[in-house]
This record gives sequence, C-alpha cells and structure tokens, in this order.
Amino acid sequence: MPERAGPAQAPCERRSGATAPEHLETPLPPTDFLACLPEDSTLSDDLPIRYIEPVYRPPSEADSLILPVTDGCSWSKCSFCEMYSPPQKRFRARGEAEVLEGIRRCGARLGDSARRVFLADGDALVLPTRRLMVYLEAIRRHLPAVRRVSSYCLARNLGRKSVDELRALRDAGLERVYLGAESGDDSVLARVNKGETFASTQAALDKLGAAGIRRSVMILNGLGGEALSQPHAENSARLINATQPEYLSTLVVMLADGGARFREQWPDWRALSQAGLLAEMETFLAALELRRTIFRADHASNWLVLKGTLGADKARLLHQVRTAIARPETAALRPAWMRGL
Repeated sequence: MPERAGPAQAPCERRSGATAPEHLETPLPPTDFLACLPEDSTLSDDLPIRYIEPVYRPPSEADSLILPVTDGCSWSKCSFCEMYSPPQKRFRARGEAEVLEGIRRCGARLGDSARRVFLADGDALVLPTRRLMVYLEAIRRHLPAVRRVSSYCLARNLGRKSVDELRALRDAGLERVYLGAESGDDSVLARVNKGETFASTQAALDKLGAAGIRRSVMILNGLGGEALSQPHAENSARLINATQPEYLSTLVVMLADGGARFREQWPDWRALSQAGLLAEMETFLAALELRRTIFRADHASNWLVLKGTLGADKARLLHQVRTAIARPETAALRPAWMRGL
C-alpha cells in the first residue's frame, strides 16, 4: 500500500477526434497564481503547491517532490481502498495554469535540489497526453536537475493512449509508472470491484513496456482471503510472468475501519492468518519465472521483509519464507504493533 506523504516533500491530447470526460476539461484559470486557486485554498508552508490531505505516494518516492496534477482517483470504487474516499478527494483535474505556475515557483524555490518528481494523485495518466506533455516540458524547463518523473496509473486509462503517445511521454521525462494490479485472478478482481481483468492489466503493462516506461507492479497479499488464496497467488504470478515488469512489490491487504465497504461486496470473505499469508507468499514466489525484476516486500504491512532480484534470488527468498513457515519463532517477523500504514 502507498504511504502517506508529508505535504511538502522535496529532495533538499487528447487524441485527435476523441472527447475527454467533462471532469478533465477544467477551464484554464487566470495567470495570477493565487487567483488560480479554489476558494479557501492553502499553500504548503514550504512549497508553492496546494495539497489536499491526505497525500499518498509510493515508498520509493519518499525523496520526491510531490506535484498534484489531479485530485483523487478517477475510479475510486475498489472496495479495499479508502485512500481517495474522503469528500475532499473527489476526483478532478487541476487547472493547467495552477500546475504550471506551481512548477515555475518550485523551480525558483528549489533550484537544482529537486531530482525526482511524483505526479499525484491516484492516476495522473488519466489526463490527456497533450496536457501531460505540457507539464513534463515545464518540469524540464524549470526543474532542470530532475532525472525522474513518475506517477500512479490505472490500467483502464492506458486504453486511451497509444504506444507512440506513451513513448513521447517517456522521452519527455516520464520514467516510471506504478500500477496496482492487486491480483491476476479475475474472480478476486470482480469481487473487490477493481474494474480490471487479467487481460486488461496485461495489455496495459505490455503497452508501457513497449513504450520503454519502467513498470512497478503491486500485488496485495491476502486479497483473495481464505477461499481464493490459491488462485489469487497462482494467477498473480502468471500475470507477472507474462509481463516481466522491472519492479514488483507485495503488500498485505489491511482494511480500514474494519472493512465495512469491503464486506458489503464480499460478506463471506475471511482474512488469512499470518501463517496463511506466508503460505500464499510461498505459492506466489514458487510460481514466478522472472528474468530480472527487482522485488520488494518491505512495506510496513508485511510480516516478513523480503528483498531481492528475481529470478537470481528466488531460491534464497523461498528459503526465507519456508523457514518462517516452519519456525516462525526464529524468523525476523515484524511484531504486530509495528505493522501499519
């Protein structure tokens, strides 16, 4: 799961003939920066950026400048996710003038100290290619020391973008995309209202790969519960084998507020025990056949921290998991009180 970000983190086309959804056609506000902002907006104390709390970003973006280009998530229907459910996180695209002036002012404030930029919120790639290109070109102009721009992405939104468009975004600086596949099992995906299938996720990851954009894929350990643990693990591994992403991470599903919304859609779901989660991880790792994928299971939600490169470290990682299953008292498992978001 993503981590909550501090509000001021910094390293110290639409296609021709297509019509964008109405919420993406935000009128351009006036050029005065403060006039660009909605009423009652406040800026970060450290940066000229308007943040709407809570702000999330991947753990590996801890040193990145968080630059919101949208608010919320354009799907926001996954039953396991409460990240963008607060009313203030209702989805909308930010005005182009606001974003561009924020980039300009960040450049003036940060100079060459910003090396990475993360485009927030939940799926920046829902924006038209033309608008994303404008933002990437502004980052290159005003923050010339930036070497990596990244964002979250929903698989569904890549259906509107061609490989050539994605390649243009890569050439303009979009180096990495984080895609929450969650599962490769269609039954699990349907029950949690992900809005995706094995096929749609594979198509999106293949398109990103063809464009040369590095892909970081997330799988949720335990999402299938007791009933669907086996197909969840096996089909998730099948998805990863088919797409060979550059990065792979696993996180343990943790339901906020007792998972009321989740259980409305899946009332007979039963969470896996610690032993069940480890057994599912063993099944998943054993089925992976990867050439060179950096693997991490080190998020705070994980009981057992695993790090390596697959397939070179597959045997070692499997040995760690099997040792934890056979002799949990000797394994370096996180205490329950240390697990969280």
